[in-house]
Formats: sequence, C-alpha cells, structure tokens
Amino acid sequence: MNNIVDIAIIGSGPAGISAALNAQIRHKSFYLFGSADLSDKVQRSECISNYPAFYDISGEDLNKKLSDHLDKSEIPVTEKRITGIYNMGKYFALLSDEEEFDAKTIILATGVEAVRPIKGERELLGRGVSYCATCDGNLYKGKTIAVICDNAPMEEEAEYLAELAGKIYYQPLFKESKFSADHVEKLASPIVEILGEGKIRGIRCRDGSEIELDGVFFLKQSVSPAVLLQQLAVEDNHVAVDRNMATNIKGCFAAGDCTGTPYQIVKAVGEGNIAAHSAFKYLSNQE
Repeated sequence: MNNIVDIAIIGSGPAGISAALNAQIRHKSFYLFGSADLSDKVQRSECISNYPAFYDISGEDLNKKLSDHLDKSEIPVTEKRITGIYNMGKYFALLSDEEEFDAKTIILATGVEAVRPIKGERELLGRGVSYCATCDGNLYKGKTIAVICDNAPMEEEAEYLAELAGKIYYQPLFKESKFSADHVEKLASPIVEILGEGKIRGIRCRDGSEIELDGVFFLKQSVSPAVLLQQLAVEDNHVAVDRNMATNIKGCFAAGDCTGTPYQIVKAVGEGNIAAHSAFKYLSNQE
C-alpha cells in the first residue's frame, strides 16, 4: 500500500476546490486530482450573476481567482486522470494508468459527463471495454479495436494504441482531431452500441452497420463516478447522496454537478464544503 492520505478529492472544479480548501484549513492530508486549468465549464461561462460578492464576474476571471486561492494556500493539483477506485474496506485504492493512490475517504466532484454512456459500455467494462490505454493497450497487440476520444489532449493515448493495434476504427467527439495513420479508419457513422454478452464482439453504428472487433477504448477527460466505483448508487444518472453529501458507500462523499441539478457554481461550492466536513467527521469516528 502507498502512503495513505486522509482524503482523495476527484475533480478540480468549484466543488473539489471548496473541499480542498477546507481540508487544508483542517490540516488534513489530501490529493486534489484534476486539471491545472481547473474547470473548463467555469472558464467558458460568459457571466456569473448569482455568486455572492462577485456580481457579473466572467467565468475566466472567477477561474483565475480560484487558481490564485489555490496558489496562495499552497494546494497543488495532481494532474492524474483517475480511471478506477477500489473499496479496500479501511481505505480506497485509486488507479491512474499504472499508478495507485490510497486514501481513507474520497470526495467525488467529477462534474457531469459531457457524453452519455453508450449502450453496453458499462456492462462490458473489463470485458473488452477499457478507459486506460496504458493499462490495457498491450492486451490488444495486433488486434482490431475501436477508439472513442472526447478531447484533443487524449489523442496522445490514441497514438500509443496505434503503435500496438493492427487496426483501429476511430471516432473523435471534437472537431480539431489530427490523429491519423494508415491502419486508422475514422468512422463516418457514430457508435451507438457495444455488442457482446460477457465479452465484447463488436460495435453497432448509427447507420445500422456492425463491425467485429476485439476491444473498445474510451479516452475521456473524466470517467463517470458509477464506472469509477462499483456498487455506487446512482439516481437519474447522478450520484445519490444525503444532506451530508454521503453516498451509499461508507467513506465516500460527492459534491457538485455530479449530484444533480441545479448545475450552479454556488451550489457546487456549498456542497464541496459539506462533503469535506462530513469526511472530517467520518475520519474522527474511525479514529
């Protein structure tokens, strides 16, 4: 087991930052996983009118203030994409590529998935569906795979997979894709279903065509909480929490957009605060 911290916070948006600031104040050891650019959603907000004391502030300016607050508090963002969480009983093991991070509690602040899961995606996870090129790429040397990528930086992982696979069917979910190779075929019709029972056998596209293959890789900026942590209760595609932001799994809390509407920054900050204090109470009771 690695050095175990008190709290692992997954997500560097307003909810995650709020939780991290409170953890720092209470002298807890923690990781804040996410992007150094913090929240793309906040950054793209033209005007925010309902955040107290920051009337009509732009998202870009608010993101800058959040970044400055982290810097002044000496809180680093660990730029690792968490692809799996395992409940080990007394602690949680978080996986990022081939690295493991351990924490006594976790706070999920992952936001809302920009793209809904494809039919069969969750059911066949670990049976031909993967979210980690580094972890599972070697299993598909010389084989036929599909790759779905939702952002340009992740195309680096697609290039790694291209070095291994014999054939790739590629579906970028953004306009700026530059990834290409002789054995890479961009799909003209989007993938709508992963086919297979117990093990993947292929994909079905919107035009009705089916392609037989050995595996599918989803290269996403973030993985949904329900996929990250098995047996996590979900309601209407959101993490189910109580008023203390506690999930159905002991030691696991959630905050922000991933817990449901309204998708508001002010709500996310408040929930991040509550989740952190609930984690403190949980840690105290364990001690």
